[in-house]
Amino acid sequence: MEQMSIFDYDNHPSIAPLADRLRPKTLDDFVGQTHLVGPGCILRRLIERDEISSMIFWGPPGVGKTTLARIIAHQTQADFVDFSAVTSGIKEIREVMQRAQNSRYMGQRTLLFVDEIHRFNKAQQDAFLPYVEKGSIILVGATTENPSFEINAALLSRCKVFVLKALEEKDLMKLLEHAIKSPEGFASQNVEITQDQMAVIARFANGDARTALNTLEMAVLNGELSPEKITVTDEVLAQCTSRRSLLYDKTGEEHYNMISALHKSMRNSDPDAAVYWMCRMLDGGEDPLYIARRLIRFASEDVGMADPQALSVAVAAYQACHFNGMPECDINLTQAVVYLSMAPKSNALYVACEEAKKDIKKMPAEPVPLHIHNAPTKLMKNLHYGEGYQYAHDTKEKLTKMTCLPDRLAHRQYYRPTHEGQEDNTAKKLEQIRAFKNN
Repeated sequence: MEQMSIFDYDNHPSIAPLADRLRPKTLDDFVGQTHLVGPGCILRRLIERDEISSMIFWGPPGVGKTTLARIIAHQTQADFVDFSAVTSGIKEIREVMQRAQNSRYMGQRTLLFVDEIHRFNKAQQDAFLPYVEKGSIILVGATTENPSFEINAALLSRCKVFVLKALEEKDLMKLLEHAIKSPEGFASQNVEITQDQMAVIARFANGDARTALNTLEMAVLNGELSPEKITVTDEVLAQCTSRRSLLYDKTGEEHYNMISALHKSMRNSDPDAAVYWMCRMLDGGEDPLYIARRLIRFASEDVGMADPQALSVAVAAYQACHFNGMPECDINLTQAVVYLSMAPKSNALYVACEEAKKDIKKMPAEPVPLHIHNAPTKLMKNLHYGEGYQYAHDTKEKLTKMTCLPDRLAHRQYYRPTHEGQEDNTAKKLEQIRAFKNN
């Protein structure tokens, strides 16, 4: 299979998008990621010495993963192959691997760049493994997803992972200023754009260089024309920045990061942060019923008996989301999120459940004590089922000293209530019950 070259625009540079025309070709021109490619940093040294080994570039979109691969292509002595996980299968992988193997016999290394490597399934990733092990290829993979979850452990163990960060606003401003002044950018068109307008674009881009340059290009192409210059107006800029796509993938790591942020904000009684993260998830297209289910879990795990009404509020929010749907149900979720954030907190129910599960896993399956067996037949009664059972309603206290746990666990206490909120009443009542049974 003929792989699309990363240099396809080279023959027609004028039609290339601005982001491609301005793509740096050397480390000196590269903006951002100074923790990796700054003077004396490890990745810079590896590239400059042509000592590249298999590696994974992990980071959000538009932070320089592909650009770094292209810089390696210009500076390495290896053959460079650009490979897309979106359009290629195992057949294409094996063809490329075979060519790489043949080149190795001729003493030539092959550097294989795989964009969006997380899109390859296990079988496709496994196809790379023997060639990486033998050194037939130097694999450079780019991914926006956590490699720990998306890359096979065997392949990941043979690659160095470099984490790329979202670009800072000052880095994006530097890119935008370069685009205005560069011959590959808009130097010949005399573009008039203010620092404040560029700052708006930089903030809108949210750390993504590609978004910043694409937005600038759109603003310039739609600017006011005169014989002397192109003027970017605030009205055009407002249209170009009217909708920002925040990083959120309902099936990726950010999905779990966001729900973790929501859960921990509520646990920390921070309604402002909790509402923000909830709205971020909805803005990213998250199913409101998923959020509502997580609130139901939170109501028992983190509030529990400190406010028993919290579970009813969370379940009601789920029902409201089911009845209303988006966008109307956002306010229902907001009400539940704020209620749970402000509720007194207790994890006593969670601790009780987890400790009971641990005993169940590590100890033998204890039989139900005979005195609390049901005895609906004569045979069962002859086998002493239910013998010695004490009926709590027959007592004045509505309480007996009968033990209901197996003998081996008779003194275990899983539920240890706190004195938070309404659970204080439960704690006092349980203390009285346990005192009665121990007398």
